[in-house]
Amino acid sequence: RLSMAESEGLMPQDLINAKPVAAAVKEFFGSSQLSQFMDQNNPLSEITHKRRVSALGPGGLTRERAGFEVRDVHPTHYGRVCPIETPEGPNIGLINSLAAYARTNQYGFLESPYRVVKDALVTDEIVFLSAIEEADHVIAQASATMNDKKVLIDELVAVRHLNEFTVKAPEDVTLMDVSPKQVVSVAASLIP
Repeated sequence: RLSMAESEGLMPQDLINAKPVAAAVKEFFGSSQLSQFMDQNNPLSEITHKRRVSALGPGGLTRERAGFEVRDVHPTHYGRVCPIETPEGPNIGLINSLAAYARTNQYGFLESPYRVVKDALVTDEIVFLSAIEEADHVIAQASATMNDKKVLIDELVAVRHLNEFTVKAPEDVTLMDVSPKQVVSVAASLIP
């Protein structure tokens, strides 16, 4: 609906009708499948609930139609989605938790941190990469043996390359995991 008004003395509520926006927000938080009351039993349950990722809901999958391929652990989940923490029963593999160091980028893709390695020297430079960006890199595990000068000293280093686990010479390594805990979620990393 259009109306005429003087340009002086106009308030934001005179220009914008906030009711449709308020209705959409209320609908999402009130009746959406993805909206849940937060679990606040203890700090661990709270952070676990906040870091949960779901393949269900509007625009997603349904429990009945999701096959084994969707529920299974994929090599691109490494450092992004925890392979351990998922509920049992019909939601297995459809509801997951973010890995300990994972974050989302501006496009909504999950990223994992890596230390840059140059000529077998592990630098302190950290880069966050999505699964697509990391595919061509040769990534050493965080537990790879280094000397005091942060140089990889093993003859062959266990690495991930092209979504496969293999061994390569230290000079071929381009990235290194930040921590051995980056594979699992915050809750799973607390288990000794």
